[in-house]
Amino acid sequence: MSTAPIRSELRLLVPALVFIALVVAVVASLGTPLITSVATTFHVSLDSAQWTLTIALLSGAVATPVLGRLGAGPHRRATILVTLAIVVVGSALTVLPLPFAWLLVGRAAQGVGLGLTALMMGVARDHLPEERSAATIALISVVSVIGAGVGYPLAALLAEFGGLRAAYGLGLLVTALAFVTAWRSMPAAPEGRGAHVNVAGALVLAGGLLLVLFLAGERSLWSRHLAVAVTLAVVAVLLLCGWTVSELRTRTPLVDVRAVRHPAVAGANIAMFVGGSGMYLLLTLITRYAQTPHSAGYGFGLTTFVAGLVLVPFSVLGFVAGRLTPRVRIDGPLLLAGSAAVVGGGFVLFATARSDPAELLAAMGVLGFGVGGFSAAMPGVILAVTPKSETSSAMSFNYVVRSVGYSLGSALGGLILAAGTATGRTFPDDDAYTTAALVGVAAMAVTTTAGLALARRGTGQV
Repeated sequence: MSTAPIRSELRLLVPALVFIALVVAVVASLGTPLITSVATTFHVSLDSAQWTLTIALLSGAVATPVLGRLGAGPHRRATILVTLAIVVVGSALTVLPLPFAWLLVGRAAQGVGLGLTALMMGVARDHLPEERSAATIALISVVSVIGAGVGYPLAALLAEFGGLRAAYGLGLLVTALAFVTAWRSMPAAPEGRGAHVNVAGALVLAGGLLLVLFLAGERSLWSRHLAVAVTLAVVAVLLLCGWTVSELRTRTPLVDVRAVRHPAVAGANIAMFVGGSGMYLLLTLITRYAQTPHSAGYGFGLTTFVAGLVLVPFSVLGFVAGRLTPRVRIDGPLLLAGSAAVVGGGFVLFATARSDPAELLAAMGVLGFGVGGFSAAMPGVILAVTPKSETSSAMSFNYVVRSVGYSLGSALGGLILAAGTATGRTFPDDDAYTTAALVGVAAMAVTTTAGLALARRGTGQV
């Protein structure tokens, strides 16, 4: 039997996996530049419009571990196709002239697609040669991060010239293409796989994650209703602790918690949590600073579209770092530490030099290069000690950690800037940005230390 068709299928599989991972990341990020347009189009407050972004992140965080477990079983292809079908339907809801509530439903359905990133990694590890699968998995991890830098300016441009529905129409177009791509290219899972979803555990985890991300997104709750916020935080901790105990006792865990306790996996997830918080913090600071009007005494008053272009260096250099990282013969933990240090350099640059738009572009480029290297190195550290059959589940857990870290990073930035806003003023003092940047430097120092500690233990050897 000729191997030519098989090799051809493998050549097509890699771009298909990367394309699907990029699409779900781009679609999830569409909410960010469209918040103001949503508020004016649907006549809702900015806080309500913010939920078009928050609800996608929430549904993605909840769906990711469930899809990861389903993806570890014999029905992975069906799981991928059904999930993409849900995303396509959700995308259609965002385009149709329906009330605001249906827009939120559509955005929640789009967010479910975020859980596919880990499944794409599982497919790559099962069906590609080892060296090529490692490079492909690293690239999937990178595009899942830089997708925001691709979707932001495109959505802003379409919204500026074609309106809100045109911007969301981009999501419908690319998700439909992703579904067709998956239909034609996704292979079946290897034989002998089995996967059972612990429904009770999934519901408990969903409840805990919903509360954590809700509390991170609703910053006003902490200032106006502190007792309620603390109560919900305690409930979230109890739910997550209860879920952990349940996972340790069941024979069909949603996430193999025992594997997560491996020093390499635990250390990588801690680095992902702290580092993710810092990385998203800087992304938030730069984009917000760029759009602050001159009347505040700083900032550049950029339009949404032009501010989106500030993310171009982030995407370009992130992609470059993602391509280079697998070729560097350095242990994964050291790459994590080095990449975190690069992001820390981006914070230092932003803290000390932001009087010119070119300096913001430079800081965003440094951030992108660090994030690209970090994202490319992360899967190798985790998968070096993870069985093939658990690839989707292990990486799903890592992406849940990343989502929580990103949400907390965004919330942290908001809290620091709010604290630096004088009574009666709309915008924070310029010094508040410096304070937030110094907090980011500290976060990346912790992440760098975690990477170096992993390297000393030798747990990242591949």
